[in-house]
Amino acid sequence: LHRPVEFVQRDSYRETMDLLRLEKLEFAWICDYPYLHLKDTVRLLAVPLYQGRPHYRSYLIVRKSDTRTRSIADLSDSVFAYADPYSNTGYLAPRYEIRQSGHDPAGFFRKTFFTWSHRKVVEAVASGLAQGGAVDSYIWDTLAFVEPTLTARTRVVWRSPEYGFPPFVAHRSVVGADFQLMQRHLLDTSRSEAGRRLLGLLHLDGFTIGSPTLYEGVARMMRSFGEA
Repeated sequence: LHRPVEFVQRDSYRETMDLLRLEKLEFAWICDYPYLHLKDTVRLLAVPLYQGRPHYRSYLIVRKSDTRTRSIADLSDSVFAYADPYSNTGYLAPRYEIRQSGHDPAGFFRKTFFTWSHRKVVEAVASGLAQGGAVDSYIWDTLAFVEPTLTARTRVVWRSPEYGFPPFVAHRSVVGADFQLMQRHLLDTSRSEAGRRLLGLLHLDGFTIGSPTLYEGVARMMRSFGEA
């Protein structure tokens, strides 16, 4: 970009959302659920391509030793780990699945807690701290590649429908020329050796412009809870 860049990292989705609302960030990589919460604050910049497509899923996981659980219905009255209250795959999607099965998510589990990261959901389930958890398929699949001894202690028992991959967004205050420059660099990442190296580290294939229609499934789940 030929200018100084400050990288800002936060521990929860809400903190990043707040920084965007306060115009403290110009660009961000956020979850699809926060993107829809911020639809009047941000513009869709680019969507990562994972395994060649701009999609991912929610995985329901249990301990490897649990051979009984086949669906989230089997985890009634158990201890369950959520990733973040603004995570689609780690919170919204599993709660929607519970509701679709005819139950109230608020009282379905004996106890729930937030780990504040998808990796920590995997750790909580692997260690037995939780009997089940919901995670981002991209995170679990990547962990299975870089840290297989961790994911090997868990088992995926359910995969959600596909959702639009967590997007890169720009605050609506970003001027058009800067928006287009940043977007072009993201779209061209796979065309340079350095860019391909970076994509390899992220286990991504590249970026596409994408469309808000990618996130209609998430918006539908939000509406079922009186959101969006």
